[in-house]
Amino acid sequence: MGGSYYIEALTDQIEQDAAAYIEKIDGMGGAVDAIEKGFMQKEIQQSAYTYQRQIETGERVVIGVNKFITEAEAPKDLLKVNPAVADSQVDKLKKLQENRDQRQVAEALRNLRSVAQSSDNIMPAIIEAVKVYATLGEICGILREVFGEYQQQVML
Repeated sequence: MGGSYYIEALTDQIEQDAAAYIEKIDGMGGAVDAIEKGFMQKEIQQSAYTYQRQIETGERVVIGVNKFITEAEAPKDLLKVNPAVADSQVDKLKKLQENRDQRQVAEALRNLRSVAQSSDNIMPAIIEAVKVYATLGEICGILREVFGEYQQQVML
């Protein structure tokens, strides 16, 4: 089929572009160095700017945004979460924490910290922590303590 040749050509072009992009990042010392140099953030910002500019000029069509826009006023306040739902979730979390084996949770979190400080795969330790009902907040807290949090570098 004639179309399949075109698809293959497009696929080849995407592959070449991706390889060139990866080579550029490798030339900076890898992904971590590229992030620390602000390259990734700059690329994301440029992509977002280009995308928005294309929408505003009509080069890129987004139905309901710059094409086929309805004149009807958009509905307001579609999602109103009942505060009782949040209270219910907090109560469930407290009950979970009261009824789980705290010793097992503490041990699983200690193990997670130890594994995270090594070069081992942390996924088995995370799964073990989940199995003994460690919360997402507790697991993430350990990982933040070990790895820290990303802080955006302001590039002038």
